[in-house]
Amino acid sequence: MIPPRLPRTARVRARPEFDRIFKHGRRVALPVLALHVCPPAQPDGPARLGLAVSRKVDPRAVGRNRIKRVLRAAFRECRAHLPPADYVIVARPGASSCDGEALRSAFARLLQRAGALPDPVGAGTMPAAAPTGPDAAPTAGRPPAPDPASPDRTG
Repeated sequence: MIPPRLPRTARVRARPEFDRIFKHGRRVALPVLALHVCPPAQPDGPARLGLAVSRKVDPRAVGRNRIKRVLRAAFRECRAHLPPADYVIVARPGASSCDGEALRSAFARLLQRAGALPDPVGAGTMPAAAPTGPDAAPTAGRPPAPDPASPDRTG
C-alpha cells in the first residue's frame, strides 16, 4: 500500500537545497513541466521530491494545490523504483490547463528522459529493423531472390 503522505525525509524543503539542485542538477523539460535531478546530498539518501508551482502557473491557490497534489501522488507511486536522487519539478503555465492524467504522464515522461525510469517496452518512433543476411526471411510482396549456386538455374 502506498503511504498517504510523503515522509519528511522524502521531501526537498529548504531554500538552500532547492538552490543546490537548480545549480548542480540536470534539467529535462516538457511544455508543462521541467524536472531538475541532482545526486542526493546524503550518499544513501532516499529519492526526494521538491515542487515549485508559482502564481504564474495559476493565480488561484486551489489550482496550484491541485497540481502539487497530483504530482506528489505520482511520485509516491513510483518512488520505490527511482534511484536515490533529489528531484525538483517546476510547473510551467501550461500545467494549469492539464488534467491529472496528463500531469502524471508528463511526469513519467520526464523521469524516463532523465534516465530515472526505464522506457516502456516497445517505445520508440522507428519500427524494428528487418533482419539481413542469408538467414533472413524474404520481404513480403517480393519473391525470394534466386540462389546463384542453384543447379536448376536457367540462363
